[in-house]
Amino acid sequence: MELTLLGTGAPEGLPRPDCPCAACAHSLGADARAATALLVDGTLLLDLTPGAALAAARSGHTLAGVRQVLLSHPHGGPAVEVPAGLPQPGRVPDGRELALLTGHRVRAVAMDTPGTGYAVTGPDGQRLLYLPPGAAPAGIEEQSAESYDMVLADVAGRPDALARLRAVGALGPATDVVAVHLDHDVPPGAELGRRLAAAGARAVPDGTTLTVGVYQDVPEVPRRTLVLGGARSGKSVEAERRLESFPDVLYVATGGTRNEDSEWAARVAVHRERRPGSWHTVETCDLVPLLKDDGPPLLIDCLSLWLTDAMDSVDAWDDAEWAGGGERALRARVRDLTEAVRETRRTVVAVSNEVGSGIVPATASGRRYRDELGRLNAAFAGECEHVLLVVAGQALPLRG
Repeated sequence: MELTLLGTGAPEGLPRPDCPCAACAHSLGADARAATALLVDGTLLLDLTPGAALAAARSGHTLAGVRQVLLSHPHGGPAVEVPAGLPQPGRVPDGRELALLTGHRVRAVAMDTPGTGYAVTGPDGQRLLYLPPGAAPAGIEEQSAESYDMVLADVAGRPDALARLRAVGALGPATDVVAVHLDHDVPPGAELGRRLAAAGARAVPDGTTLTVGVYQDVPEVPRRTLVLGGARSGKSVEAERRLESFPDVLYVATGGTRNEDSEWAARVAVHRERRPGSWHTVETCDLVPLLKDDGPPLLIDCLSLWLTDAMDSVDAWDDAEWAGGGERALRARVRDLTEAVRETRRTVVAVSNEVGSGIVPATASGRRYRDELGRLNAAFAGECEHVLLVVAGQALPLRG
């Protein structure tokens, strides 16, 4: 089954008309995108957009053979005239299946927002799923899903759609996930590629023709990632972003509840409101057993608070205790943690503070904590495939 992407952008396209933002200003050449529309085997058109006939011609195709035009979503883009010779666009009711004379079968998949998703099965059995912008499947857990060969979805806007598909096996390790409906909320170029790769997805330029069912080099999601950053740098947001397309993530909070600390309670509340509803939370600093167990991905936030707890437990703040065995005990704890990271089979994203570049602490205990956190971060990073430093909300890859 051959698929040509006549456009891969949001309904208004990218850059948006008259938008002065930085993302639109840089969306030029291969990063410029028309509204998303898909041409399947030259006979099925999913979404009719302005300039579709010209876009097809630029990609070396024609719409002359199109026998069915299906709409997936109401959008705020320009009014579209139906080119001469094309059938009038229609929509398949949710849950119904349309059989085409070409041997294609199109089933309408209900969404959790207005719009319709389409599961297309080709004459030879290849399967693709196309979702409208800002939407995720509704009720797919009630279906007996098998993995699609290709999924085209609003990965940047609704990463939880991929989480729902993964939860029921509709999206497997070999599924080619292509991001469409791309808007100016995500910067183009390398940053877009980096964010999509974290979800196991990719973007392609307008006019690209793909063969559904042919093996693609699917982006490999790193098993272990460390996200470093200073205070309010956006490191926790970056860490959460890397797992928001996966279901049943276990969020490991190492800071505890801190009763009667209203500022801490406010911070915790912000974090909780930001997490997807399918995630689970556990408050613990006992990380080694979690890393040794099999299970869903772990998000550890954060290692700096884990270190505080570990140093408390060995009384590292007392010089005599530190010299008399506290330092050795802490080294052993860090070694146990990093060995567990090395051997874990779970996907792990950990957050830690980068404090070594600031003001030298005024106290001996503060300097000790700074030094030990630097050692912990270095040891943990040494076991990770991917290490990021977040500065002013911008993630800088240090490894991977």
